[in-house]
Amino acid sequence: MTMTHERGSDIFASRTTGVLSELESSGQLKHLQMIDGPMGPSIELRGRGTVDCFCSNNYLGLANHPEVVQAGLDGLKQYGAGTASVRFICGTFEPHERLERTIAGFLGVEAAYTFVSCWTASEAIFPTLCEPGDIIISDELNHACIIDGMRLATVIKKGLHKAVYRHSDMDHLREVLQQAHANPDMTGVPWVVTDGVFSMEGDLGKLDELRAVCDEYGAMLVVDDSHGTGVMGDTGRGTHEYFGLVGDQIDFFTGTLGKALGGGAGGYIAGSKAGIEMIVQRGRPTLFSNALPTTVACSANRAIELLRDDPGMVQKLRDNVAYARKGIGEIGFEVIQSPTAICPIIVGDTAKAIAMSNELLDMGVFVIGFGYPVVPEGTARLRVQISAAHEQAHLDRLIKALAELKAKHG
Repeated sequence: MTMTHERGSDIFASRTTGVLSELESSGQLKHLQMIDGPMGPSIELRGRGTVDCFCSNNYLGLANHPEVVQAGLDGLKQYGAGTASVRFICGTFEPHERLERTIAGFLGVEAAYTFVSCWTASEAIFPTLCEPGDIIISDELNHACIIDGMRLATVIKKGLHKAVYRHSDMDHLREVLQQAHANPDMTGVPWVVTDGVFSMEGDLGKLDELRAVCDEYGAMLVVDDSHGTGVMGDTGRGTHEYFGLVGDQIDFFTGTLGKALGGGAGGYIAGSKAGIEMIVQRGRPTLFSNALPTTVACSANRAIELLRDDPGMVQKLRDNVAYARKGIGEIGFEVIQSPTAICPIIVGDTAKAIAMSNELLDMGVFVIGFGYPVVPEGTARLRVQISAAHEQAHLDRLIKALAELKAKHG
């Protein structure tokens, strides 16, 4: 007797329809908002008109800065639209060299190397630099790109270990490191990895304490400072500058060009010259994927130059953050305290956070509600993000809208 099987496409259609229907009915379905124009403190949102944007990573207002835009246009004219190759074949252009030199100098390290995104940089660093017998130890609230980079590394390198320590808990990190040193299978390098700024909490990795613990146990320290570079420290160098550390006290940085640095996209690894040379020789995301577009490299380089030459824009951001946090607190919302530009207001329920976000948008204020799976169940939040490009009028409208929301929801 011949057996028949249900078609895979029918099974797939049934299960995806079920998931999407459940998300729709529970109020958790995400709807993409279409922007008709450049990113700025106010944006043109299709079907909404002009709204104040408080959900972008454009922390310094450089995404549409005329000199950043012009640098990209000049790069496009001079070098063309695409690199058309991976770096080691014929995809390395002068703007890559210039940008990587600028990044390394800005962070205070020997060398840097660029990627099409920080996600691919995170997929490159551990599979390339770690070996069997090493252990990677992650803060439990690290970004998804770090988590996936660790998972990939342990698949590629059999005998490479991974572990997690409780969020910013140095005592627990010491316990994990002690256990690693006692394990005869872990004879290599301990790697500790943390976000500089935790994107959902808005708090800081304790880099000074982490450096001290790493020195105790001979561990390497890796910092993803995607939300800290351009934001933290007196001159915007990043979270390490905020804690009074120099660049070479962090063994490796990963970061993005698409947030405060206004380059539109792209990421990087920065650290020792030898480590970066290993990335060039063995990093799969750069060996098998095209180079960062040169127009983006030109824009990002100009953005870093502007920040380096005018650290006053960091002070403007700091002043805006202080004003917004004070106003949010005065109307009765509790916002997680930190010096960062990320101001999370914990709501609890995912559907409620999304509904409140929609109500704010009806008032002309664009703030996103985040819930599971971006944050754990029961910790949904409105994430307010402040920019140096915001003027007091923008901030006042934000606070007024939140006050109306507070009056309605309690």
